[in-house]
Amino acid sequence: MQKVYTKIESIVGNVITVRAQGVRYNDLAMVGKSLANVIKLDGELVSLQVFAGAQGISTTDEVRFLGYPMKVSYSENLLGRVFNGSGKPMDNGPELDENLIEIGGPSVNPAKRIIPRNMIRTGIPMIDVFNTLVESQKLPIFSVSGEPYNQLLARIAMQAEVDLIVLGGMGLKYDDYLYFKDTLKESGAMDRTIMFIHTASDPTVECTMIPDLALAVAERFALDGKKVLVLLTDMTNFCDALKEMAITMEQVPSNRGYPGDLYSSLASRYEKAVDFEGAGSVTILGVTTMPGDDVTHPVPDNTGYITEGQYYLKGGRIEPFGSLSRLKQQVNKDTREDHRALMDGMIKLYAAYKESVEKKSMGFMMSEWDNKLLDYGKLFEARLMDLSVNIPLEDALDEGWEILASCFEPNETGLKSDLIVKFWPRTEE
Repeated sequence: MQKVYTKIESIVGNVITVRAQGVRYNDLAMVGKSLANVIKLDGELVSLQVFAGAQGISTTDEVRFLGYPMKVSYSENLLGRVFNGSGKPMDNGPELDENLIEIGGPSVNPAKRIIPRNMIRTGIPMIDVFNTLVESQKLPIFSVSGEPYNQLLARIAMQAEVDLIVLGGMGLKYDDYLYFKDTLKESGAMDRTIMFIHTASDPTVECTMIPDLALAVAERFALDGKKVLVLLTDMTNFCDALKEMAITMEQVPSNRGYPGDLYSSLASRYEKAVDFEGAGSVTILGVTTMPGDDVTHPVPDNTGYITEGQYYLKGGRIEPFGSLSRLKQQVNKDTREDHRALMDGMIKLYAAYKESVEKKSMGFMMSEWDNKLLDYGKLFEARLMDLSVNIPLEDALDEGWEILASCFEPNETGLKSDLIVKFWPRTEE
């Protein structure tokens, strides 16, 4: 039986307060004709965030508690569809209300997880070769505003060798939303994609719902045996929405005004990444923009403690220094025998190239070795680091050998002799 109350105690921003009993945190309610959810309980005082905003609501409007939390439909009919942060269609398609599942549940028991062991191929050399993405991994993409992180996510969505893509957009500009939608449609990837989108003009509370909607759906598909890749952009907007709601509720702020449970809020989402024994997996890539390129900002700082490495997007490229996939050694030992050695050797030479660039900029005399390194660095950046490069892992490894052969003698690379014998490019007589 639904409980109905007819007196609203206060309206502050988009948060209303009513006296009620038997209400649970995160339960849904109807305030007049608007949907809301319970965000704070203080004795009999219940605070609700109104999805569409509190404008037009009066203190005499009815508040009807529905008795259940936010739910989302789960079925194959979700594929190719676009929904907002309250689960309503944005693509003029029909509403889906069958097989409803709750969002925001607990993460999988660690005892039920298996060790990540499968690579996810993306066709991007800086990922596949140097920082391999692994099934059930949780990785952020650290970036600053203006970098092409949404273009990178769209490319991963098109090319990643997974069964299903779930894209969660938070605080997106409308142009970015249309870019995702049009790019995935044109590439034919939309048929295996589900999108949950919150644009910058949508209600704040819907922004906080996007990760939970995306991950709830992803988890159920994974239990059905699908390899699911969840792409989230931008987690900083998600955290800013939490901050805005915490200020409205007059919570005591923590670092830079963010709520004290910021770590827990991020961890409860990222920990949804899982590989099920005998079923599918959930892998999470989440963009985290860093205000002022400050990695000590609370959002990237907390994220770094939760996730298994990070990709740094800088200057339109995934930087080899700072980027790290902590699980790559689980899989790159099984891809091709030269993978690990070539990866290590090329990054070592690229580090030496950076030193030579600095020497040149300071006017030092350049040796023959320095000039070789400068040639190598330019080729490495153009043929492997550039995000427009789109080649399979094996071709990228062959390309790495070609770059080394065009700049160095075999004995200058520091690679093992047996690998050089087998993989060094043969020059035609």
